[in-house]
Amino acid sequence: MGKIVTIDPITRIEGHLKIDIEVENGKVTNAWSSGTMFRGIEIILQGRDPREAWVFTQRFCGVCTTVHAIASVRAVENALNLEIPLNAQMIRNMIMSAHAMHDHIVHFYHLVALDWVDVVSATKADPKAAAQLIQKFSSWNRNTVHELKAVQDKVKAVVASGQLGIFSNGYWGHPAMKLPPEVNLIAVAHYLQALEFQRKINDCVGLLGGKTPHIQNLAVGGVANAINLDDETGLNMTRLLKVKNFFDEVRDFVNQVYLIDVAAVGSFYLDWAGYGSGVTNYLAVPEFPLDSKGTKFDAKGGVVMGGNLAKAKAINSFNDSFFEDNVKESIARSWYDGDWSKHPYEETTEPKYTSFDRDGKYSFVKAPRFQDQPAQVGPLAQVLTSYALGDERTKKYVGATVDAIKAVSGKQIGLGALHSTLGRIAARAIRCAVINDMALNHWNILVNNLGKGDMEYFNKPVFPKGEIQGFGFHEAPRGALSHWVVIENGKIKNYQCVVPSTWNAGPRDAAGNKGPYEASLIGNPIADPARPLEALRTIHSFDPCLACAIHSFDPQGNKLGVVEVDV
Repeated sequence: MGKIVTIDPITRIEGHLKIDIEVENGKVTNAWSSGTMFRGIEIILQGRDPREAWVFTQRFCGVCTTVHAIASVRAVENALNLEIPLNAQMIRNMIMSAHAMHDHIVHFYHLVALDWVDVVSATKADPKAAAQLIQKFSSWNRNTVHELKAVQDKVKAVVASGQLGIFSNGYWGHPAMKLPPEVNLIAVAHYLQALEFQRKINDCVGLLGGKTPHIQNLAVGGVANAINLDDETGLNMTRLLKVKNFFDEVRDFVNQVYLIDVAAVGSFYLDWAGYGSGVTNYLAVPEFPLDSKGTKFDAKGGVVMGGNLAKAKAINSFNDSFFEDNVKESIARSWYDGDWSKHPYEETTEPKYTSFDRDGKYSFVKAPRFQDQPAQVGPLAQVLTSYALGDERTKKYVGATVDAIKAVSGKQIGLGALHSTLGRIAARAIRCAVINDMALNHWNILVNNLGKGDMEYFNKPVFPKGEIQGFGFHEAPRGALSHWVVIENGKIKNYQCVVPSTWNAGPRDAAGNKGPYEASLIGNPIADPARPLEALRTIHSFDPCLACAIHSFDPQGNKLGVVEVDV
């Protein structure tokens, strides 16, 4: 029996996620993922009008609000077999694209990069050497000696003050940190620049969605954006051109900075392409519909079992029975009443907390299964399934990333390297670039359709008597999200959400199969159990988010988290 190391919470900003790992001879030999807060919105929704469910479900999270909104309206529309006007689909697509790009930029620079980048080390860098280095690989106009020197001066001032501020929670000087000072300086400079560009792309969500977080423009049947090209109060070309300008600006940052930084940082940590694989069953859903019926999509979705890309199976529509029939959730190891495994239409949400028991129940997160098997969701799943199903945009950016890593490291890596901690981080950057291209495509489709005189943006829903049921999915930044609703006489009878972090953070099932977080940690190195940086790297690569409307921050600096080592 090795040491038990408890990290609580493990998320950098958001969520209620505790990870226990067993460490023996410098490696993780066992792991338990525990969500420590109950989610009860499904109960609140019972008896309500299905048309207002999306407003409530946005409140699952203070960050990923739009994703629950879109999955909710799609679930109700699916139950009604309701078509959506093309204009509404494109407006929704652009909102979801902007939200995803914002999320991916924030994830790399502000949530996960600090597991790999030693901020304090940047004070020792030579700004001129750093500029010369990055200019070999990127034409970004802000990779100048002047800007890098200004950033270094800021970092030096912060370090000298003894108050690290936003950089206070980091394992600076940890033996697992490998980047040279110049690369650390480049990464810190881009960290600060990324704050500007995540704001720009998030402005698109607000411009089209009314506000952010918690957009206001969705409706079962379409959107509430009154389209009037001649009226300043409606959705007009002035607003649409502003959105396109933001898409263009962010595309330059993603292609010239984000993708290059991922390749550069990854080149010094190629050994991490051998850690964090875990569950290699992958699930992704198609996204960005190109027609009113949800049968044609710009982003592919499907299932890959056992990492076998040659046998990838596509999910083709919002009504695909292959997806609908094969999702279940188990509560065998979760704090709910019973030990069942059920389809979401048949589930209940009855919390029953007992105690934390590694051999029994230990999480409020349920354990989703696809075809009775655990499945990993997220950008890696989406990139791998899209690649396997022949998506040309995905192939383009996978190739560009591989080429960039070779240019920096001199080493050629294969597609198999994506099955890893490092692969999940790279996949997010790839997906961000792909989505940016798609967003510009959706913008052109909308503008061309408006140019034809089509101004429709809403179809009125009509609820029949009796019972109907439906599901809605969305390929969210963290992966496949689905909402499931049973409606009786126009009111919600049952509502269940199977969310990305549930797929990934779920505990063991009745058969003892580990969830993706748990499985991915097995075999990870741990140099210092009191500072388990390597465990953070693997879990953070999934971008964990559990009930992230609750933020762990104390302006007085009181301790909010702890790493405990049981010797």
